Amino acid sequence: MAETKKIKTALVSVYHKDGLDELLAQLNKEGVRFLSTGGTQSFITSLGYECDKVEDLTTYPSILGGRVKTLHPKVFGGILGRRELEGDQIEMSKYGIPEIDLVIVDLYPFEETVASTNDESAIIEKIDIGGISLIRAGAKNFNDVVIVPSKSEYKALLDIVKAQGACTTKAQRKWFAKQAFGVSSHYDTAIHAYFEKE
Repeated sequence: MAETKKIKTALVSVYHKDGLDELLAQLNKEGVRFLSTGGTQSFITSLGYECDKVEDLTTYPSILGGRVKTLHPKVFGGILGRRELEGDQIEMSKYGIPEIDLVIVDLYPFEETVASTNDESAIIEKIDIGGISLIRAGAKNFNDVVIVPSKSEYKALLDIVKAQGACTTKAQRKWFAKQAFGVSSHYDTAIHAYFEKE
């Protein structure tokens, strides 16, 4: 069925890694290829799974003190490319953009940082840019992509993969997209509240 999509490649970029190992184990069992950055990439390889580095795909290292890691056309093209559109597929092929079918994100802990310090520079550094962009991109392209926007959704995907392998229905992907925009909205509201208070 066209609405059922198989997860072949997953981009994983998370702050909180607790609870992630069981999901990664199940995805690995299903033959899903992992792509990641920095600490998350090290975490995945420490579990014994192969994991390609985003910087090998983009040919750019993590720069500006980690502020720019995933913000690149080869990453966002892989998430936003429409599988049913011939024009998108031609461009993806032309520019060497791989299809990314699953995005797993857990954002920098902005609210926890605000609650624990008055250090403005520390707080500002916990405003996630790449992660929130990955969430929005994955959610926008729910027709083709599964977006797991926080550790709260790890189990929901784990249950699906256990029940039906690395395949999801459009209804399931749309549910994850709804969760994703909820996470995005809450996060931006918290940041806005901080600036309002200031």
